[in-house]
Amino acid sequence: MTPIDPEDLRRHAQQLGLFGLLHEWERYRDKPWLAELFEIETRERTRRGLERRLRQAKLGAFKPMADFDWSWPKQIDREHVEDCLALRFLDEKANVVLVGPNGIGKTMIAQNIAYAAVLRGISVLRVNASEMLSDLSRQDTSSALQRRIRLYTSPGLLVLDEVGYLAYDLRAGDLFFEVVSRRHQARPIVLTTNRTFAEWNEVFPNSSCVTALVDRLLHKAEIVKLAGLSYRTKEAEERNLRLAAEREKRKTARPKKSGGAR
Repeated sequence: MTPIDPEDLRRHAQQLGLFGLLHEWERYRDKPWLAELFEIETRERTRRGLERRLRQAKLGAFKPMADFDWSWPKQIDREHVEDCLALRFLDEKANVVLVGPNGIGKTMIAQNIAYAAVLRGISVLRVNASEMLSDLSRQDTSSALQRRIRLYTSPGLLVLDEVGYLAYDLRAGDLFFEVVSRRHQARPIVLTTNRTFAEWNEVFPNSSCVTALVDRLLHKAEIVKLAGLSYRTKEAEERNLRLAAEREKRKTARPKKSGGAR
């Protein structure tokens, strides 16, 4: 076994913040169990860090991409999606915008992108657009609002889900613009929407910043377009067919009542 350089161990102890051990370094530097101790401590910190990032990300329950039915959407660029899942967009601090109808798998893809980022050690927050805008709109002082805006601008990756499912008032448009502007070219956004950008004036009616908002969002962005019918509709139809078949099977297996004399 190659001997471990005590100076490497010392640097490791500094990285771990083991200042008590460093104070007594000459006493413990040659102990044979020291390297194993550092390995155990590093492994445990990695595990706890992952658990903490997953809690903070608020990903919710989701299916892994291994369960994604690539044959179902009528339009989807699998290679493009897999590039996003590989987090290549992070190198350019670019955004990812998933556009398509309800139930086609946009949220599932966004959640898997977020999970991949968490595994890489990136801080992530996933939130529905309506939830974020409602939260920001409730703040009644400038200082409170700034604190809440930092909640959405500080994570390394922000996942904004379901933009366009509701229409928002003038202030909501301004708040959305503020979040996007602060993250522009600094921290990426993954966004899902069922509306084309030409329709965003309907999402943020009367808001004068829609053009500037879309401009910043798309300045550096991977636009992933999906088309097709809803997975939920497909699953509901399959479930109804399965249950109907089970009822028919029970009916066929049920013994017939024999007629008797009255």
